[in-house]
Amino acid sequence: MRILFALPGLHKYERGAEVALNALATELAVGGDDVTLIGSGDPKPSQPYRFLRARSLQREGFEHFPSLPVFRSETVYEEASFVPGLLRRYRPRDFDITATCSYPFTNWALRRPSFHGSRPPHVFITQNGDWPAQSDKSEYRLFGCEGLVCTNPDYYERNQMQWTCALIPNGIDVNLFRPGPSAREKFGLPQTGQVILMVSALIPSKRVADGIRAVSQLPEAHLVVAGDGPLRDEIRQLAEELLPNRFTRVSVAGHEMPLLYGSADVFLHLSKEESFGNVYIEAMACGLPIVGHDTARLRWIVGDNEFLTDTTDIAAVSKQLTEARSSSAEQKKARLARSSDFSWSKVAAKYRTFFEQVIESRKQ
Repeated sequence: MRILFALPGLHKYERGAEVALNALATELAVGGDDVTLIGSGDPKPSQPYRFLRARSLQREGFEHFPSLPVFRSETVYEEASFVPGLLRRYRPRDFDITATCSYPFTNWALRRPSFHGSRPPHVFITQNGDWPAQSDKSEYRLFGCEGLVCTNPDYYERNQMQWTCALIPNGIDVNLFRPGPSAREKFGLPQTGQVILMVSALIPSKRVADGIRAVSQLPEAHLVVAGDGPLRDEIRQLAEELLPNRFTRVSVAGHEMPLLYGSADVFLHLSKEESFGNVYIEAMACGLPIVGHDTARLRWIVGDNEFLTDTTDIAAVSKQLTEARSSSAEQKKARLARSSDFSWSKVAAKYRTFFEQVIESRKQ
């Protein structure tokens, strides 16, 4: 198959959606498909897929822009600046199928009418939520796709009657994410005491501030946050107040993330509504116990043996962080086994099958 993935942040950021699509593209290309990525970053050597650059403006430069209809966040402003380059690079006749997880502008560009014949079928991946497929208000009424990849069972249940759907989780590189040595000195972390790790963008939905409040109740614990975002100054100020000398914020390249996971004792993630959450399976694959918000969706990912609770109760989160530190060897063995089910090779095989079905349905 000739497959196109398009996303503004490809090769520019190493965050959830970008990491997922890069890894998926790699697996499909290694498996023999002709894969192209269009993003606003730089080409990387030795990749098995083709990369085309379409420039975009930095999303950080839009953090203080007003929230307006269509332009609802800094990422949408960034996406709008990406589309002119995308349209110059995208030739519909060169592909059998296209895919993105970005709405509205990238989805619209990939589904635009073609003057040189029919455009290829388009698959939308619910990496950042299924709201475009669900809502019929404002710009969302213009959403369309020939196939919808649902990254969790909730999305699949509420979309399967309207769209051609497949339930496919995200994946991990099982050769990269696995138990390994600690590198606390490298990241400026204390050599003794409990280290709690959050891997989160600094935006309200990730609730990093609540993580600081929970850890502040554990006198010997140190919180490290890997991530950046518009709330960086607020988070710094709160940490200085509640966690003096017990807080570190880092920016870590993707290939070094296993070292960071290996330097922590517990993984904490407080988002209530993740479409999937790659960080959970990354942490599991590195053997870390997980403290998170107790939902059926998260239990579908991590199972029933992790340290889940109602995270709106800060005291309950603190208690789970304490209990998680004494996670047993059997629990670690179970999470390692569970994480292997999310290898990118298995996930890519599901994508390949679904893409073939969508292409075949378009021909009929």
